[in-house]
Amino acid sequence: MTPQRTPKLDRGQVVDAALDLLNEAGLDGLTLRAIAARLDVKAPALYWHFKDKQALLDEMATEMMRRMTARAAGTAAGADGDPAPDDWRETYLRTMRTLRAELLRYRDGAKVYSGTRFTDTGYAAGLDASLRLLVESGFTPAAAARAWLTAYSYTIGYVIEEQAMGPNPFDGTGGYDVEARAERLAAHPLAAESGRVMFRDFDEGFEQGLAAVLAGVEATLRG
Repeated sequence: MTPQRTPKLDRGQVVDAALDLLNEAGLDGLTLRAIAARLDVKAPALYWHFKDKQALLDEMATEMMRRMTARAAGTAAGADGDPAPDDWRETYLRTMRTLRAELLRYRDGAKVYSGTRFTDTGYAAGLDASLRLLVESGFTPAAAARAWLTAYSYTIGYVIEEQAMGPNPFDGTGGYDVEARAERLAAHPLAAESGRVMFRDFDEGFEQGLAAVLAGVEATLRG
């Protein structure tokens, strides 16, 4: 099939339409055909900009990162009482909280973000600054990289589960039925009760887990 060039269409329009459709239909409903219909073009027109769906997902994740960076910069510029820039613990926590908040802006946002490859180097300055702060606070460069990746992986994994099991704010559906789960697991009381911790109060759960990650990183990786 020969791609059809559409002068009025650019990469940014395709990505914006894809992110809008993601919030409406989720990752399973995000198809090139559906995006093309939203843009009122034929599906082959999209191949001028993205060779396949994975290339589109990479650009979507990159745009999410750009928006997150811009929002974080705006917040920092207008905020009072922010932690000192050399406080690595508060910076570490704030960065992961910001990442989680950004992923939650999009339906299945963490799934889109996970495993994709950024299409530009816009993320590098922020990453370099974060790693430099860790190094200046007593981490070796290798330990700083491991410390950052540990919290990053925790955050993305947590949000994947949160978006799969919690209430869906995009279509109003409820989350996992914890009480029905408890009834099914009545013969296993600890497993039954665990659902009330794991599948409720996601904000509190994230903060508790992130605090555990911070404590572990400081105890095992910081020199």
